[in-house]
Amino acid sequence: MTKAILFSGDMMMEGGVQRGWLLVEGSTISYVGKEKPDTIDPLTAAVDLPDGSVLLPGMIDLHIHGAAGADVMDGTEEALHKISRALPKEGTTSFLATTMTEREDVITNALSKTAAYMKNQPTGQAELLGIHLEGPFISPKRAGAQPKDFIIAPNVDTFRRYNEAAENHVKLVTLAPEEPGGYELASYLQSKGIIASIGHSDADYHEVVKSVEAGVTHGTHLYNGMRGIHHRDPGTAGGVLLLDEIMAEIIADGVHCDKEMVKMAYKLKGSSKLVLVTDAMRAKCLGDGMYTLGGQAVKVEDGKAMLSDGTLAGSVLSMNDAVQNVITFTGCSFEEIAKMTSENPAKELQIFDRKGSLAKGKDADLTIIRSDGAVLATYCCGKKAYEIGGE
Repeated sequence: MTKAILFSGDMMMEGGVQRGWLLVEGSTISYVGKEKPDTIDPLTAAVDLPDGSVLLPGMIDLHIHGAAGADVMDGTEEALHKISRALPKEGTTSFLATTMTEREDVITNALSKTAAYMKNQPTGQAELLGIHLEGPFISPKRAGAQPKDFIIAPNVDTFRRYNEAAENHVKLVTLAPEEPGGYELASYLQSKGIIASIGHSDADYHEVVKSVEAGVTHGTHLYNGMRGIHHRDPGTAGGVLLLDEIMAEIIADGVHCDKEMVKMAYKLKGSSKLVLVTDAMRAKCLGDGMYTLGGQAVKVEDGKAMLSDGTLAGSVLSMNDAVQNVITFTGCSFEEIAKMTSENPAKELQIFDRKGSLAKGKDADLTIIRSDGAVLATYCCGKKAYEIGGE
């Protein structure tokens, strides 16, 4: 039976959404164009995109802790498998497994298990691209839901141990660069091709500028876990917004930041400097109830995940809901959505040669999504990983 699939309908092409054709052979895209390809295997499966839907490149979530009852910090390959299997339902085809502040042995275990999983991860579900190390190198003043007892100052030697346990799969590190050793760690990360991200930080504007000079190029969940904007102190958030060198994550759930603040970020950063993330925890896909995050009790109610003191503890946001929210909040186009969910993260991870857009020779990571945000089908490297109405 042939593995070729021919899609026809509205799709994200160069220059925006246009009617066209896309041919998948095996795990890769072999043709994209406005005209039907001349030569097609007669056994090729045909997929006519429904009216009101568009074919987008698969979404990449750079910041996700868990889903479907599983968490990266569970430190098991089974947990990673559950997360990978759950994500295509929301249009996500690849992601970074995100850790959090904990004891060194707990973090190390999660890193080593993630590295082991990556060696033989199954196909036909979201691909685990590497690790986002969120903490422990953060500011105690901006810990958020990160356990304060395990926060330590940024340290190159400690990071080396972590990356060794991860078999060099750490791709992004959230840190507070203003803490002792922070600028040195940011410079080290840059020298190794690892994304240094300012987050859970109390840096003032001038310290944000200094961190960019040291090597910071990314901002973890803009507005959240960072010094806010004041008219006499732009703070960390103001620095992330104003400095073009920084790519900013944003959690567009209407809970972590007000819709007008999402619109402000869109207007100031533009779609070329924003990345939509979920920062989701294990409760995603499961609904209201009691859960855990970093050993702490979390109550999920009405779409909010909170510690007992009311601190937000990650989210239960899906990527397709983030897409719909951003369209509603800003009026942006699907072309801009494709940048914020796929192109930008792929370029940051230096994998734009194989992911991040619909182009010949790239992985066939595809999402069929309606204008209302509903995901109709998702393909991971050419394999159908989700279809609405399916199991």
